[in-house]
Amino acid sequence: MALLKIAEPGGKLVQTIHHLAVGIDLGTTNSLVTASCGGSVETLPDDNGQHLLPSVVQYRDSQPPLVGQKAKAAAIADPKNTIVSVKRLLGKSLADVKNSLQYLPYDFDPARDPRAPAMLTVAGTKDPIQVSADILATLARRAEHCLKGKLEGVVITVPAYFNDAQRQQTKEAAGLAGLKVLRLLNEPTAAAVAYGLDSKEQGNVIIFDLGGGTFDVSLLSLQKGVFQVLATGGDTNLGGDDFDRMLVAWIRTQLPPAQQADLSLQGALLGVANDAKHALSNAESVTVQFGAWSGVLDNTQFATLCADLIANTIKTCRRVLRDAKLSKTDIDQIVLVGGSTRMPVIRQAVAEFFGKEPLTSIDPDKVVAIGAGIQADVLVGNKSPDNYLLLDVNPLSLGIETMGELVEKIIPRNTTIPVARAQEFTTFKDGQTVMSLHVVQGERELVSDCRSLARFELRGIPPMVAGAAKIRVTFQVDADGLLSVSAEELSTGMTAEIQVKPSFGLNSGSIEQMLKSSQEHAKTDMEARAIREAQLEATQLIEALANARVQDGDLLTEADAKSVDAAIGALREAMPAGSSNRIHHLTEELNRISGDFAGRRMDLHIGKALRGSSIESNAEGNSTK
Repeated sequence: MALLKIAEPGGKLVQTIHHLAVGIDLGTTNSLVTASCGGSVETLPDDNGQHLLPSVVQYRDSQPPLVGQKAKAAAIADPKNTIVSVKRLLGKSLADVKNSLQYLPYDFDPARDPRAPAMLTVAGTKDPIQVSADILATLARRAEHCLKGKLEGVVITVPAYFNDAQRQQTKEAAGLAGLKVLRLLNEPTAAAVAYGLDSKEQGNVIIFDLGGGTFDVSLLSLQKGVFQVLATGGDTNLGGDDFDRMLVAWIRTQLPPAQQADLSLQGALLGVANDAKHALSNAESVTVQFGAWSGVLDNTQFATLCADLIANTIKTCRRVLRDAKLSKTDIDQIVLVGGSTRMPVIRQAVAEFFGKEPLTSIDPDKVVAIGAGIQADVLVGNKSPDNYLLLDVNPLSLGIETMGELVEKIIPRNTTIPVARAQEFTTFKDGQTVMSLHVVQGERELVSDCRSLARFELRGIPPMVAGAAKIRVTFQVDADGLLSVSAEELSTGMTAEIQVKPSFGLNSGSIEQMLKSSQEHAKTDMEARAIREAQLEATQLIEALANARVQDGDLLTEADAKSVDAAIGALREAMPAGSSNRIHHLTEELNRISGDFAGRRMDLHIGKALRGSSIESNAEGNSTK
């Protein structure tokens, strides 16, 4: 539903359509939904005034699932039917899940594809996509109730380190919930959008994002409203949940021996540990109680227990700085994102490492969702994007076909856009006046294995010997994903160009399949490219010798001619199915055998150029030929 904005009485009547779109932070521990309200983006509460929705779903027999706080409360009593931290399961196989997550109480369906784990519940088999869809649907209903209309689109945030499978499953979950995804937005970038617009900060900014189950550090350059990621690092299996487990391990050491080994207590212990961790955010020490046991825990002791986890977050910061070739003194601001950054031990470690206090003016639980809401307002058409530019990346490499049906990549995959890249090419044959340009997309080495985007021709190239002309081909992708390709002959300025529609017509599934194919065939592709390059080099040499014999065949002795012909025959025989090394060896042999012929030709033509030339110096010192 689109709302109409109408001017106040007495003012000029202006009616503009306001589309309903929201930003969603689909978090490991908690999720939020935001929307533009009264000129600013705000988080939307439920009927009880709660903004955070615990990312927990409890499935019940013959009843709708419970999502949020009520489901979280049921996690201890009904762990097998209550799915917690489902974000960690997205895009992973059953083997991945069992190897990386040791404390899952669920029973997995053995009949399901092990590449897509699914949990057995009283309501049937539920996979991570379905569980995520139930969380998204709950947030959508909340938003439609608050905004009193049907949503036209959503922006959903994902960790920067999410791979293609995890991103695609997030989109599938949104589709299952009946939502139109306007964009999947990296969480660090969403935080940059929120802080960049609110605080007008410029410079190099670290986004330190420690959530319940994932951890990301991104280094962004914010200059005059342009947000660009310089480097990222992180761990999809590190978050506040891991700090809880460290506390659980400590509590177990304090319990009687019988309870220390009782795995059925894990859920209850996690709840106690989580409460203690949160309490330490507002107090120097807390009393931890479990059954008949109680003990005191302070922040110093907590820091000692979690020293390895804290050290891992700082190691990631060092690695990101190294990747960006920057030092700690080059960082202007640090933005803390994620509820786990409320822990004093984390804030202290970050401040000590960078030598400055991090920004905390926006609630770290809400900053990502607010950035997503701002972006949703822009993408749905309510707000002009002129105030800032959000840099995205191209999902697949863009390039051009060269001789031998090889792909020359001009803009590699994951290059930040907008971007412009140019490369110079030349002609293959003598006197060539037209060049056909074939634009392709993909990661494979041969044109036949990539996707054709467009073809066009550059005419008016001056006739020259092969390799003399210089044609500059420029690829330019704008912020909307519109690809423009132009070709210019540098000596004459003759140009030709073509445009390709935004996104190049590929969906996420197609992109994922192309990337998977490139990985599976990487070794064979490189050998195929090497063979094509060797064949091309051999063809060029054979054609050059044929042209030379037409012009100066009398310089070739009968014995030399037989040797050259034999070498050409061996090379032609090896070219169709030979290895690249074999073709290269025979090409070098032909070069060696024809070397004397080439030398005699060079002597002849240099002699012709010099004969009849004279230098006459006149009074002005000019030279004439």
